[in-house]
Amino acid sequence: MNVDHSNELTKLKRIAIVGPECTGKTSLATQLASICKTTWVPEHARTFLETLGRPYVTTDLLDIAKGQVQLEDDLALTADQLLICDTNLLVIKIWSEFKYNTCDLWIIENTLNRNYDLYFLTDIDMPWEEDPQRENPEQREELFGLYKNALDNMHVNYEVLSGNEEERLSKALAAIKKLQND
Repeated sequence: MNVDHSNELTKLKRIAIVGPECTGKTSLATQLASICKTTWVPEHARTFLETLGRPYVTTDLLDIAKGQVQLEDDLALTADQLLICDTNLLVIKIWSEFKYNTCDLWIIENTLNRNYDLYFLTDIDMPWEEDPQRENPEQREELFGLYKNALDNMHVNYEVLSGNEEERLSKALAAIKKLQND
């Protein structure tokens, strides 16, 4: 017997955390999900790249994007009123355009067609930490500008999160409370 979750999913508030590398997105996602007692969607790219066995190329970004969408849609079924997304297609789109000067049309179209009730843009004021999957410590300011411009052009609800982890978490929780009360 198939259960229709469409009504539940329309009530689900989705939050996307976006921003340059090493700006605390994953830490924030896990903390918010724990405090809000809901599901969070990890970054599919991490798992994909860890098992790839070679350097990634432009065409891999489409596979990463489709995997991210599938993971988000699957986990949305387990979320309780709120879904916290560690990343979304906007991150993949910006990265593709930044690194390769191009982006697959599927990613572009689906970036525009997937709706989030709130975005958190993580600022670059956190210290850089080495990680084999991080590439651009010197270009975080430029990338932050690309995210901010994209969010402005999309005319979406977003908050810039700056400061230490505690300050970011406090501001994010206040924005979520406001979202849930609207």
